[in-house]
Amino acid sequence: MNRSLVILAVIVVAAAFLVKSALFTVQQAQQALVVQFGDPRKVITEPGLNFKIPFIQDVVMFDKRILGLDAQPEEILTTDQRRLLVDSFVRYRIVNPLLFYQTVRNEFGLRGRLAPSVANALRGAFGKLDAVTIISGDRPRAMEQVYNSLQDDARRLGIEVVDVRIKRADFPETISQAIFRRMQTERQREANEQRATGAELGEKIRAEAERQRTILLAEARRKSEILRGEGDAERTKIFADAAGKDPEFYAFYRSLQAYSKALQPGDTTMVLSPDSEFFRYFETPPGVARPQK
Repeated sequence: MNRSLVILAVIVVAAAFLVKSALFTVQQAQQALVVQFGDPRKVITEPGLNFKIPFIQDVVMFDKRILGLDAQPEEILTTDQRRLLVDSFVRYRIVNPLLFYQTVRNEFGLRGRLAPSVANALRGAFGKLDAVTIISGDRPRAMEQVYNSLQDDARRLGIEVVDVRIKRADFPETISQAIFRRMQTERQREANEQRATGAELGEKIRAEAERQRTILLAEARRKSEILRGEGDAERTKIFADAAGKDPEFYAFYRSLQAYSKALQPGDTTMVLSPDSEFFRYFETPPGVARPQK
């Protein structure tokens, strides 16, 4: 009895294992290829539960979604004889799993087959453009040409190219450094020219300011001399008018001014005759009694 139960259990386990080996599920985003000893037998594109012969047949799954392929950067010679390093990527979808399996087997094999086609398409399209057009991004027609060029090769591989884009288009490192140095030298030259122009303009402004200063000072001195001369003339005229009205008083006033300047306190000694003209106003006028000592 126990032996029968053991045998039954073994049979159930073996049957379950066989059933599990025979069943497989295709997800919504997948498509499957059933192969028997490497030979394709059936393509399944609809999701659901499916069967295969255990231990004889295998299932290879492929993604239905859009996949990406990053191509290696390619060096391209433009129409103006400049070398550019173009880095691109391709978006594709597997539309024929059987043909895809027969030609490239998997995504790794696809890279080896599709990458040269991408490189050739880029060279054919971008080789007709100059470097400025490629770098500036004004290249929609070229990208359309690359896209169209890849369609035939893609169909032969069981895929559909959805899009081709450029990640980066630039000069190679050695050329970029040379261009950078040349741009730096050019900017330095322009900066030096600007500085020289500014210094020259500054000298002109300073020279003009100095000239204006000299003119203003000369004009101010001229006007001051004219005003001083006019003042002196007016003063002389006033003194002359005053002297004309009362010459005696004017002589007396001038003598008082001379006394105040000559007889300053200090150690200065002057030897003058008492009868000199300088002391004539120190004499007692006629008719006035001389003061007693």
